[in-house]
Amino acid sequence: MDNRENANSWLKDLETSYLAGERRRTMSVRICQLLLLAAFFGLWELAGRYKWVDVLLFSYPSKLFQHLWTTLLDGTLLPHVGVTVVETAAGFLLGTLLGAAFAALLWWSPFLSRVLDPYLVVLNSMPKVALGPIFIVSFGSGYTAIIATTLSVTVIITTLVIYNAFRETDANYIKVVRLFGGTRSQVFAKVILPASFPVIVSTLKVNVGLSWVGVIVGEFLAARMGLGYLIIYGFQVFNFTLVLSSLIVIAVVAAAMYQLVSMLETKLTSGRRER
Repeated sequence: MDNRENANSWLKDLETSYLAGERRRTMSVRICQLLLLAAFFGLWELAGRYKWVDVLLFSYPSKLFQHLWTTLLDGTLLPHVGVTVVETAAGFLLGTLLGAAFAALLWWSPFLSRVLDPYLVVLNSMPKVALGPIFIVSFGSGYTAIIATTLSVTVIITTLVIYNAFRETDANYIKVVRLFGGTRSQVFAKVILPASFPVIVSTLKVNVGLSWVGVIVGEFLAARMGLGYLIIYGFQVFNFTLVLSSLIVIAVVAAAMYQLVSMLETKLTSGRRER
């Protein structure tokens, strides 16, 4: 009994030591990340102040943040941020759902998969910016054309990634379910979908970046509001402070969205491990 208690105590101490080490490593990583970011902005500020770079083109951080603060106070920034975030969220959700549904359809029908495979490859390799004018003519210059541009970026790659995950599921698991009389729908629900769950969740993080790309490209082509519109407008009037400050807002909001998806991924995957 004493040996068992000693073993349990040793394992508990080992786990505590390991978790403490992980926390220290995580803290070290965060500190290094912050130091790198501070060094980047500090060097950029010095380069702008001492004219090491062309200030008209590259500006410098204090000027950018002053511009952001001014536009935040006068209420001209948040409407553009809100429009872009809503469009990105819509493109992200629709792209993920449609891509996953289309992947399931391809798995369900091997004949359809073989027929559509070359077309999916061609569509995935096609530059999506080239489709923008077609969407503008089809749906008009507005939100629908922007969402369509976003879906053209997200749906195909989501379909290909998830469908490949479905195909790579261990065939032995499928055989076991079928030996017990499982139908095709039961194989999908009990084997294919659970086995592909980590890939599906990871695809969410990929779609965050793809959704932002699609929305910004769409706003370049057909928008009167949004961060993409601000970038194009700043370029047209040669106001690169506006361009760079819009890029900073995109980076911050996209990073926040990515972190939310990462937290969701951690919660979902840990919940499955506990079960």
